Amino acid sequence: MEPTFLQIREKDMSVKTKAISQLTEGQKALCMFRVFYDHADNSAGEYYAWVSYLLDKPDFWCGVTGGLRFFGDASMMHLLEETKEALEARNRKRGLQWSDAALQDLDRDHELQYAVNLLFERFRKNAPQSHKLIGTYIRSHSNEFVIIED
Repeated sequence: MEPTFLQIREKDMSVKTKAISQLTEGQKALCMFRVFYDHADNSAGEYYAWVSYLLDKPDFWCGVTGGLRFFGDASMMHLLEETKEALEARNRKRGLQWSDAALQDLDRDHELQYAVNLLFERFRKNAPQSHKLIGTYIRSHSNEFVIIED
């Protein structure tokens, strides 16, 4: 996946979309999971910010959730839907858009901080199972992910 990540890192949406569209279904699923996981795993604030960012970019949100479905990861999928619902409720209540989300929101809103901390804890607990499901798929379809040269 690293060659794809090098192509899309810090590029505009059209470049990202084009690069991702050239991947196989399994590669797309892995790519979208990694884009989300690698950013969201660092802290509750980044989890909150990345879920909000992805929801602001519906194609990317669908990519992440579609990737989870592809790998059969119902647990993580359910958690992301719960996170979406909780954040949507807050946004409606406060008249906010996804693009209004900022890392500092958790410092200013203790109710949000509490909710996101609980969701993030569950994310961290579910992640090993996600990795296991993805690893099992990759091992079963190694030709889709690995090129062995003599």
